[in-house]
Amino acid sequence: MIVLPSRRDYAGVARSWRRDALAGVTVGVVALPLALAFGVSSGLGAAAGIVTAIVAGVVAGLFGGSDLQVSGPTGAMTVVLLPIVARHGPNGVLLVALLAGLVLIAASIAGLGRYIAFIPWPVVEGFTVGIAVIIALQQVPIALGVSTPDGQNVLIVAWRSLEVWGAAGWSPPIVAGVVAALMLAIPRLHRSLPASLLAVAGVTVAAELLDLSVRRIGSIPSSLPAPHLPSVALSDMPGLAGAVFAVAMLAGIESLLSAKVADGMVDGRDHDPDRELFGQGLANVAASLFGGMPATGAIARTALNARAGAETRLAAVVHGMALFLVVALLAAAVGVVPLAALAGVLVVTAVRMIDLDTIRRILGSTRSDALVMVATALTTVVFDLVIAVEVGIVLASFLVLRAVARSTVFEPEPAERPVDVDAQAEHDLLHEHIVTYRLDGALFFGAVERFLVELTSVSDVQVVILRLGQLQVLDATGAQALGDIVEHLQHRGIAVLLCSVRTPHLALIERIGVLDALAHENHLLPSIEDALVHARQHVAHGARHPVNA
Repeated sequence: MIVLPSRRDYAGVARSWRRDALAGVTVGVVALPLALAFGVSSGLGAAAGIVTAIVAGVVAGLFGGSDLQVSGPTGAMTVVLLPIVARHGPNGVLLVALLAGLVLIAASIAGLGRYIAFIPWPVVEGFTVGIAVIIALQQVPIALGVSTPDGQNVLIVAWRSLEVWGAAGWSPPIVAGVVAALMLAIPRLHRSLPASLLAVAGVTVAAELLDLSVRRIGSIPSSLPAPHLPSVALSDMPGLAGAVFAVAMLAGIESLLSAKVADGMVDGRDHDPDRELFGQGLANVAASLFGGMPATGAIARTALNARAGAETRLAAVVHGMALFLVVALLAAAVGVVPLAALAGVLVVTAVRMIDLDTIRRILGSTRSDALVMVATALTTVVFDLVIAVEVGIVLASFLVLRAVARSTVFEPEPAERPVDVDAQAEHDLLHEHIVTYRLDGALFFGAVERFLVELTSVSDVQVVILRLGQLQVLDATGAQALGDIVEHLQHRGIAVLLCSVRTPHLALIERIGVLDALAHENHLLPSIEDALVHARQHVAHGARHPVNA
């Protein structure tokens, strides 16, 4: 059930509105160059980035599930958008944003928000690393001042850009390099200074004074465009399905991760994941109507909002309003910003996305987790984000299932002496032609092969007792394998007794038909003591087939 905005969202605003307003302005100052850069990098233009930051920032701030979340264009989203722009044009992106927003709203109504958190940590870090590499590579043509060469793979495009760079001169890469250097140096002077904005502003002034030959952003509108529905041919709809899924998935994952980061920075704050999906869905729908690009929660801006002292969602709304005022009053000044300066901003942003300490921890954890992270990162760079997440989740799931299968205990106990059994139990059961097997852990499709090989190899035995009391997981494949074993051993004249079967598992093996393979109900015993008594009766009477006990 979706929780809509209420007065409770602003319960503390009377005492915190000054801090919220200051935090919102602070985030807006930092968000301005990023919005411009992400708009340009996506292929939609700087105006699309600004519109998205304003519209999505306000809508998600009002309707989202986190008090501190700041939404807008992000680097990860530009990675997904570039191929969409190339195939379907800017209008196709607007439609993708609209449909992806509707998908997120549907996901929130279905209560799927809590399940996105189950994506493995190495998968998240893997595609974060891959996205950072792609963002940096995407800036190569802009930083070199050349037109983006043809090609879908960023590695190839970056290499081709280097090949044709000679004619563009040194001005663009110098501009990009100076911005990057300033962004790294300014925080050393004072951490609260808006490094990206100061760097871009300083380089822009220098480029104007020196009359550098570099490409500029160009004119941008000084107000929001009128809302309108995107138009697209019906024949294009099937081709957009994958893009819609990719955008919706990325928006959901990144937004919930960002909201979780915000929770950890402020004690006593827990976001509502389903409401967050709802708010992000509305934000994407609204952004598409105003000509913006798909949006998502922005981790860096959200963290800055929390550090700046924000306490309510008013800060996110003020952030959007501050951006609107900047565009309305300074559109002409923004238009002369060199594109290479924005490339420098995004290169530094990409570098900061990579957390070396986290990478070292994952690489030093287990080989499986390291493999998942590396495979996800490489697939992100070589193919695309959707394939990378799919590969990462499938690989992680396979490795987890393999680990669970290997942890399943399935071992014979030929010299068992259960507590409270009569003196005959002191004899070696194997000499009595009886063997017991204890199953601990999980008997499912991943562990069935070991189970089958072990049990079908028993010999010189008249009775096999399967102790299932410690079995925690049993699926249909495991139950079917159990039935096959019973049938196989009884065909060889070996009686099979099941003991200590848990109630849920008993219901499953009854539905699968395992009990039908047993000779009669006396071969389902409540305890190992009862099973041993019954087994010895088989051996004592020389029974080759089940008998009533």
